[in-house]
Amino acid sequence: MPTSTHSAIDRKHIREAWRRIAGRVRQTPVIDVDVAGRTINLKLECLQRSGSFKARGAFNRVLAAMEDPATTAQVRRAGVVAASGGNHGIAVALAAADLGLPAHIFVPATAPAAKQARLRALGATLHLAGERYVEAFAASQAFAAQSGALVVHAYDQDEVLAGQGTVALEWAQQRPDLDALLVAVGGGGLIGGIAAWCAGPRVVAVESRSCPTLHEALAAGRIVSVSPSGLAADSLGASQVGERMFPIAQRKVAQSVLVDDAAIRRAQRWLWRELRLAVEPGGAAAFAALLDGAWQPEGAARVGVLVCGANVDPATLSDAAPDR
Repeated sequence: MPTSTHSAIDRKHIREAWRRIAGRVRQTPVIDVDVAGRTINLKLECLQRSGSFKARGAFNRVLAAMEDPATTAQVRRAGVVAASGGNHGIAVALAAADLGLPAHIFVPATAPAAKQARLRALGATLHLAGERYVEAFAASQAFAAQSGALVVHAYDQDEVLAGQGTVALEWAQQRPDLDALLVAVGGGGLIGGIAAWCAGPRVVAVESRSCPTLHEALAAGRIVSVSPSGLAADSLGASQVGERMFPIAQRKVAQSVLVDDAAIRRAQRWLWRELRLAVEPGGAAAFAALLDGAWQPEGAARVGVLVCGANVDPATLSDAAPDR
């Protein structure tokens, strides 16, 4: 795939990713739910292996690299390396475990304990580096340069974008009639891949008000940095969107909306109370936009919402649990 700054991924690359990762990831289900008298289709990527959509991009990146015999030998020796707030690292650790590779995952010390435990359970070597993702990323890059390990970026690699785009390919097969898709945004790999696939449904970006990376970039017409904070920062906490996804978003993301922490928490608790789905804040953000009215469908539009991550402490989901 291209190594230029701007991504050139398209449906061809997403179909290749789909074939490459077949049998390694789940085809996640879709269900219809009633929200304020309107039928909404939920794509339950929270039931994906590793607990989030990120397994798709991780497997595609590693498997694509190992199609070259010379690279395969190096990867088997040095392994893979990633920086993550948790979910991406879990996905990379899972791919490495499946393929018998060493995995080195760099996370900020603030990464949730549940995610750190999951990484260790998958056999990854866990490196705590700094207090923010940017510090963990810098440490991972230094490690990669020294060790020769294959870098699996959380969102800014073409193979990762194409892997995440398989969500849209799969969803279109399951529900080809949808008019709009609501997708949460962190670094933008997920929505970049989905938008690269979609020709019909309007793609709507949803972000936490305290992590508005794409929203600010689209408003400015260029990538800008923000200071992530708040409830969803552990999964939507990139300080800026990826360079490879941004041109796709400029062309193909129809709208960008923001939701606050209280709306995200209400969405989490609705999904638990009504569907018994344990969903992390980032995974509930897109649904929060619909539930709270930050985004409202037009007329009889058929709406799909991606529920994208499940790595959460269930104790936080009860209506009686304190907000924290």
